[in-house]
Amino acid sequence: MFDTIFREYDIRGIYQKDLNEQSVKAIGICLGNVMKERGVKSVSVGYDARTSAPNLFNYLVSGLNAAKLDVYDIGMLPTPVGYFSVFTDKFDANVMITGSHNPKEYNGFKITIKKDSYFGDDLQALRVAVNEFIASGEAVKDDFRAVKFDILSSYVDFYAKEFAHLKGLKTKIICDAGNGVAGITLEPIAKALGLEFNVLYPKPDGEFPNHHPDPSEEENIKELKEALNNGYDLGFGFDGDADRIAVLTPKRSIKGDDLAYLYAKNMKNPRVLGEVKCSQNMYDEIDKIGKSFMGKTGHSNIKKAMKELNIDMAAEVSGHIFFKERFFGFDDAVYAMIRVLELVANGFDLDSELDKLPKLYSTDEMKIKTNEESKFKIIEALKVRLNQADNGLPKIIDIIDIDGVRIKFQNGWGLVRASNTTPVIVTRFEANSLENMQEIQNGVIALVEDIMAKEI
Repeated sequence: MFDTIFREYDIRGIYQKDLNEQSVKAIGICLGNVMKERGVKSVSVGYDARTSAPNLFNYLVSGLNAAKLDVYDIGMLPTPVGYFSVFTDKFDANVMITGSHNPKEYNGFKITIKKDSYFGDDLQALRVAVNEFIASGEAVKDDFRAVKFDILSSYVDFYAKEFAHLKGLKTKIICDAGNGVAGITLEPIAKALGLEFNVLYPKPDGEFPNHHPDPSEEENIKELKEALNNGYDLGFGFDGDADRIAVLTPKRSIKGDDLAYLYAKNMKNPRVLGEVKCSQNMYDEIDKIGKSFMGKTGHSNIKKAMKELNIDMAAEVSGHIFFKERFFGFDDAVYAMIRVLELVANGFDLDSELDKLPKLYSTDEMKIKTNEESKFKIIEALKVRLNQADNGLPKIIDIIDIDGVRIKFQNGWGLVRASNTTPVIVTRFEANSLENMQEIQNGVIALVEDIMAKEI
């Protein structure tokens, strides 16, 4: 049984143990059958730098061919370029073989069908179909046929056309591709726009010899920070498949929610979607110039909500930025970078704009280890305890339970949610002083730990 690889947003597992010839060929044919039912005729398949990609590509394509689809090989590329191949109507569907920011032994599949993410209940239905196929004993023959297709040129041409006004921008830029696939698009786009920037570790290497490709972790942007101190104006870090960005000035690392505020200031009447981890500043300040909305974490949830709410731009604290205004609505770190450069070209002083915001103190995401069986039970138990008078917390003003619980107090807020991808409880805290933040953090963590002691 291959149950654990079917996550909330995508398929993800360890190469050979979870993702092997048997499981991936079964995924290919069962997913191919779903695609055909939804009117798909052509599907593009791309992959990131992981060393397992060539074998997984062959297994997946064999299954897709068995389902009688027209399969196109778009090569090693960032995940957003795969999305681009569908959103520009080149293909009906796309599968990107990517481990994203996970350790090198992991890989997986991000799936787009008819411009919609394939996630949640759909992935669970696919899990059932895959297990039934494997149990049947039916085998998928090797069939590696896939027509080579150059989507990269179209992607670069898009930037050359849409951002021609940035040509010759003199901002000194340093990027860290982290041996992921960001360099594949960064360098031709820089050339097309006449931009000058240096790239650390541009060569794709699935062993990730320099550092792990996750720019949301402080230890992975140390080299970028050091380089930024040597005369550069801006720094950008990318994850393994280039859909998550870190933005640095010599003064600060700009989180995704602060980026959303900056982008919104350059938009007319923006409708902006944040997730439950976003700063209160983002919501309050955007509401002064447009309209903000709060939604669930996760790229698939965000893309769905963007359609339903007619959103111009969405952001996660971790650096996933989604533009519908002048773009297609999916998260693309390279596009997010270019929109930052556009802010600079338009005269925005990023640090100065952020310094004007009300002073708030916040933690990074903090994770409490638990197990898959308990994490959602803990959240449900917490909801009950929060409604009891003896919960040990300051006076609660409001509870938002769209994704875990975001507990609003007079002087700040605390978030507790179950991760959809790992066996952890995720927390974040924010307040108008360090003392208030610490009080909220200590109280909420103590309550969670008490629940865990009783529930697990």
